[in-house]
Amino acid sequence: MLSKIVRPMVQTQLRLLANSQATRPTLVTTVAQWLGFLGVRAQVTHLDSSAGKIHIALTVDKPEACDEHDWQQIVKNLAAADGEAHHHLTIADFSPQQQSRMQRLLAYLLQVGNPGKKPSWDEVYPQLQHLGLDETMLLGVRSALKVPQDLDALIGDLDAEVAAIALPKAVSIAMMDHKVNRSEDLALTSLLNAIKASSAAE
Repeated sequence: MLSKIVRPMVQTQLRLLANSQATRPTLVTTVAQWLGFLGVRAQVTHLDSSAGKIHIALTVDKPEACDEHDWQQIVKNLAAADGEAHHHLTIADFSPQQQSRMQRLLAYLLQVGNPGKKPSWDEVYPQLQHLGLDETMLLGVRSALKVPQDLDALIGDLDAEVAAIALPKAVSIAMMDHKVNRSEDLALTSLLNAIKASSAAE
């Protein structure tokens, strides 16, 4: 798996960076290299540090895996959106049915993450909090963990907007143990396909 190769290399690069006498240019090159692992061509245009954090601005070219038409549409949409205020759907905007589907999806990821072992709520609760889930969502996930969840039932007629918001959180849950098993991979792929299906229909 790519993560098994990249993670040790990144750790080594960070250690070298900490001991570098040319921290700024080295970090600029390193960040571009990290994004390159994902097929993203990027250039650091601004780099600064404050409050214990590093702030970076990037110029990003079309990723290798991105279709030319999709990329041009993204650029066009961004240009059209300049100066306009848009409301982006969040979990708070979900209907009760959408919230329930989301809770059950996340519960499913937790259940299949360690087959044969019931997830410990005391262990997963703090990690779920870091995903930005409010207490209502967390309580729903906890309740959904009490019964086995079925992926086919969860993915069937799933709203693309729900899938789009669920996907990054599902990835975070799947990566809690730094590896992705077959069931987790299938769930993530199914979420991605739900998003793609909606885009193709538009």
